[in-house]
Amino acid sequence: MRLLALLLTFILTASAEPKRIVSTAPSITEMLYALGLGDRVQGVTAYCHYPPEATKKPKIGSYLKPDIETILSLRPDLIIVQKNPSGLTTRLIALKLNVLEVDHDSIDGIYGALLRIAEAAGVRDRALALNAQLKQQLAGIQQRAAKLPPRRIMFIVGRTPGTLDGLVAAGKASYLSELMAIAGGVNIFKDAGAPYPKVTHEEILARNPEVIVDMGDMADTVGVSDAHKRSVVALWTRYPNVAAVQQGRVFAVAADIFVVPGPRMVDAAREFSRMLHPEAWK
Repeated sequence: MRLLALLLTFILTASAEPKRIVSTAPSITEMLYALGLGDRVQGVTAYCHYPPEATKKPKIGSYLKPDIETILSLRPDLIIVQKNPSGLTTRLIALKLNVLEVDHDSIDGIYGALLRIAEAAGVRDRALALNAQLKQQLAGIQQRAAKLPPRRIMFIVGRTPGTLDGLVAAGKASYLSELMAIAGGVNIFKDAGAPYPKVTHEEILARNPEVIVDMGDMADTVGVSDAHKRSVVALWTRYPNVAAVQQGRVFAVAADIFVVPGPRMVDAAREFSRMLHPEAWK
């Protein structure tokens, strides 16, 4: 009965122009704020950490388990959903809610999502300007890298905490692989069919990365200590013959810029560039 009452309230108060927007993913929240729409954001997920003012907004649950009653109580004019297999979009549409689903698993997808969100909010020109700025910044990073030799890189996105077991890396179909290429890196798993394939120790040894970026057990980036990062780097010393270990280029990272596809992809590309070619940033 409570859900029905909230739904009726939503229908009676809904506006044709979206002024009350609910975000269901950190990436969407970051896009909304980058487009200057923060004042319209009425609800975000518990994992929306950026910008800081977004953390003060009402929470609608998590990306995978949003609370529909909470969403309805916020009387949204527009709910923006990241495409995922959970069927959230279908469930919301079945309730006659105004839903925009975006797919941004690639750099071009990020540009497209920014444009679609801006169009839905009536601020298309802002997305055009932001996309032009992002493209210019990425081009600058790519031009800097083009003058330097490419280096083999591996990004670990998942593993068993405290070990080097259950390793999952960024493959060719991930936007991370695109960013690494822009930064002057050659993803050693660019031939993998899956965006995030499971990888073996033997494959890593054979492909011999010159740079290792490990975020394997730090996807929840809040509260990760420097001591924890040092322990992650220490794990890789069991492979002293790997070039990245020999050269001291194993990096433990705990930053949303690497796992939240959106406008801060420029920051991620810049960090990749610094890891790959620190000499170019002195």
